[in-house]
Amino acid sequence: MPQLLLEIFSEEIPARMQQGAARDLERMVSDRLKAAGLTWEALNVFAGPRRLTLVIDGLPTAAEDRNEEVKGPKTSAPAQALEGFLRKTGLTPDQLVERDGVWFAEISSKGRQTTEVFAEAVDQIIRSFPWPKSMRWGTGSLRWVRPIKRIIALFDGAVVPFEIDGIHSGDVTEGHRFLGSGKPFAVKDFADYRAKLEKEYVLLDVADRKLRILEAAKAACAARGLALVDDDGLLDEVAGLAEWPTPILGDMDPQFLSLPPEVVRLSMKVHQKYFAVRDPAKDGLAPNFLVVANVEATDGGQALAAGNSRVLSARLNDARFFWEEDQKVGFDAWNDKLKGVTFHAKLGTLAERVDRIAALAREIAPLVGADADQAEQAARLSKADLASGMVSEFPELQGIMGGYYARLAGYPDAVADAVRDHYKPQGPGDSVPTAPVTVAVALADKLDTLVGFFAIDEKPTGSKDPYALRRATLGFTRSVLETGKRLSLDQLVWSAAANLIRQMAERPNFLLTEKVSEEQTQLLRDAALGRGYGFADELAASEGVRAVEFDLEKWRLGFAKAWLTVDPLPTGKEWLAVDLDPQLEVSFSSWKALTGTLVPFFADRLTVLLRDQGQRHDLVAAVFALGDDDLVRIVRRVEALAAFLATDDGANLLAGYKRASNILKAEEKKGPLPEGAVATGLPNQPAEETALAFAAAAAETAVDAALETEDFAAAMTALAALRGPVDAFFTSVMVNSDVAEERENRLKLLGQVRAVMGRVADFGQIAG
Repeated sequence: MPQLLLEIFSEEIPARMQQGAARDLERMVSDRLKAAGLTWEALNVFAGPRRLTLVIDGLPTAAEDRNEEVKGPKTSAPAQALEGFLRKTGLTPDQLVERDGVWFAEISSKGRQTTEVFAEAVDQIIRSFPWPKSMRWGTGSLRWVRPIKRIIALFDGAVVPFEIDGIHSGDVTEGHRFLGSGKPFAVKDFADYRAKLEKEYVLLDVADRKLRILEAAKAACAARGLALVDDDGLLDEVAGLAEWPTPILGDMDPQFLSLPPEVVRLSMKVHQKYFAVRDPAKDGLAPNFLVVANVEATDGGQALAAGNSRVLSARLNDARFFWEEDQKVGFDAWNDKLKGVTFHAKLGTLAERVDRIAALAREIAPLVGADADQAEQAARLSKADLASGMVSEFPELQGIMGGYYARLAGYPDAVADAVRDHYKPQGPGDSVPTAPVTVAVALADKLDTLVGFFAIDEKPTGSKDPYALRRATLGFTRSVLETGKRLSLDQLVWSAAANLIRQMAERPNFLLTEKVSEEQTQLLRDAALGRGYGFADELAASEGVRAVEFDLEKWRLGFAKAWLTVDPLPTGKEWLAVDLDPQLEVSFSSWKALTGTLVPFFADRLTVLLRDQGQRHDLVAAVFALGDDDLVRIVRRVEALAAFLATDDGANLLAGYKRASNILKAEEKKGPLPEGAVATGLPNQPAEETALAFAAAAAETAVDAALETEDFAAAMTALAALRGPVDAFFTSVMVNSDVAEERENRLKLLGQVRAVMGRVADFGQIAG
C-alpha cells in the first residue's frame, strides 16, 4: 500500500521543544486521519534541529464509504432537542427513522481521497500547532516556532499539492547547514529521503544521534585514559542541537578543580552544554570537558577545543568568585536576608518558614533517632544558601552549596549533610536520605510545605500542582517507608499546624478563636474595621466563641490583635485562625478540616506509590479507612491483606463478607440492627450457626492479639479460619427466619463477623 511522507523544514528548533513537537505531530495527524476513516500499518515521527518528519506506511488511496447510524432524542423529547439533532446531522425530519420511541439518523458518506484529507490536515495542523512559543516572520500571518523554509508532502511517490501562507509543498529538502553540499535535493520516498540526508550529514533519528555522541565521546575519553561522566538529560539536549554531532575532548585549567565538583559540572552543563570527564584512577573530575560540535573540523577539533576552553574558563572564574565571596559572608547574614524574602503572602517570609521547620525538626528528631539540637541547628541553616551568590547564579545547587558552606564553617558533618540533602528525594529516581538528622529536617521541610499550603487552601487541582505538593507528599512517604520510621502522621500534621498558628497569632489584624460560624466570622471582620465598637463585650459573652486574648482598647480603635496563650494548643478542639484583614480570606481552616483533607491526600499518594509496586489501590483505601496514621504499619497491613486475598480462603471469605454486609445493609434500611451477644444453644439452632458463633469469637480474640503485636500475617490467618464456617452458614442457614428470635440472633452473628473482619481492614472497599 502507498506511503505518505511529510517534512516541515525550518530554522533551528529549540532542543527542549523537539520531542514534544514530535508527539504533538503524531497525535494531530493521527486524529485527523482517523476522523476521515483512514487506517494505516505503521506511523513514525522524527524531530531534529531543523525538521519535523512524519512517515506513514500502508495508507489506502481513499477512505471507504461509510454508513453510520446516529442515535437521537426520544420521540417525546421537546422540539428544541429534535431541532438540535437535525442541525447536527444535516437531515430533515422525514429522513429520520423511529425505533422503540427514539429517533435515529442514518448517515451515508462517500470516502474522500487520502491526498485531499492529508492536504487539509497539514494546513490545519501547521496553523494550530501547540508550540510553547512561536513567531511570525515576513509579512505573513503564519506562526511557527521558527520560520518555515520548505514542506515535503509525498503520497505514493507523488507530490501532494497545497500551499500555506506562500509556502508550496514539494519533494525538495536540504542537508546540513555547513557540511552538506548546500544544494537542495529531491527525494522519492522515505528510504530515499533518509539515505540522501545521511549523505548530506544529517542523522534523522534522535536515537542515532545519541548513539553517535556516546560512542565517539567514550572513544575520545578512552584514548586519553579518561571516562565520560554520564548525563542523560544533557545527552537528550545536545542530541537536539546538532544534525551531525561530533564530540571533541578539550582541556581546562586544573586550578578550577578546587571548586566543588557540582559547581564545575553545572557550569559546564547549564552555560556551555559540555559533558564533564573523570579520571577512573582517581576520585573526582579530570581537568577536561567534552563538547559536542555540529561540524567535523579539519584540524581534528583543536581550534574548537581551545576556543571552548577559553569560554569555560571565563564561566568558571565567575563561579570561583561566587565561591570565594560567599565564604566571606556566612550563614548569619544570609539568614538575616531571608527576613525580607516572602515565601508566600499568607505564609510569611522564608525566615518564618525556617523557624517553623526548626521547631518541627526538633520534635521529629527523637522519633527518628536524631540529636534534637543538631536537627534544629541544621534546619536553621537549611535555607540560608538561597541568599548566597552561588545559588543565586545556580538555583539547582540549593542545599548542595549550603552543605559545603556549613562544613567549611566548622559545623558537624551530620548538620552539613542534613543541609545538603534535606530536599531529597526530589523525584522517583532520587535517593532517600537515611542519616537521622537529615531525615528529621527533610520530613519537617516537606510537612511544613504541605500543611502551610493546605491551610491556605492552595491544594493541587487536576493536573495543576504549582507548589509541587504531590512530589513533597511522595518524598515524605518514601522517606518514612524506606527508613522504617514509626511516626504518627496525624500528630505531626497537628504539630506543623500549631507552629503556623503560633506565628500567625503574632500578626496584626489576626484573631484566634474556637470554631465560629460564617456569621460570627463576618462580625469579627466588621469589628476589626471599626464597625461595631460594642462587639468586643458581646464576643466575650457569646456562646461558642472565645477569643484567646486581645487588647480591648486596640480592638475599639479598630486594630485587632491576638496573642496565643494556650501552649500547647489542645487537639480536642477545633481552632479557627481568622485573618481580619478584609483583603484576605480566612487564613487557616479548622484543625479537623485540615487533617480531613491532608491525610486523605497522603492516602492518594501512598496509593500511587504502592500501585507502582504492584499493589491494588482498593487495598490501600481499605486499610486507611481504619483511621491508622502510621505509614509503615499501613503498608505492612496492605501487604498482609494482599497476600491473604491471593489465597482461596481470602477470596472466598471476601465473598462471604460482601454477602453478609449486603444483608446487614438491607436490614439497616428497615431500622436499627439488633445488638447484644450472639446466643448459642437455642432450640433447634443449626450446628452451622453455632460453629460460626464460636469461630467468630475465637477469631476476634486471635485477631486482637495479633494486631496488638502488629503480626498482620497472624491476623489474616485468624480470619482464614472463618472461611469454612462462613461458607457452611450461608449454605445451610436462612438468615431471615420467620422466627424473630432466630432472625435477630443470626443478624447479630453476621454483624459480629463483619466487625471482626473490620478490625483488619474495611473489606467493603475491596473490589471483588
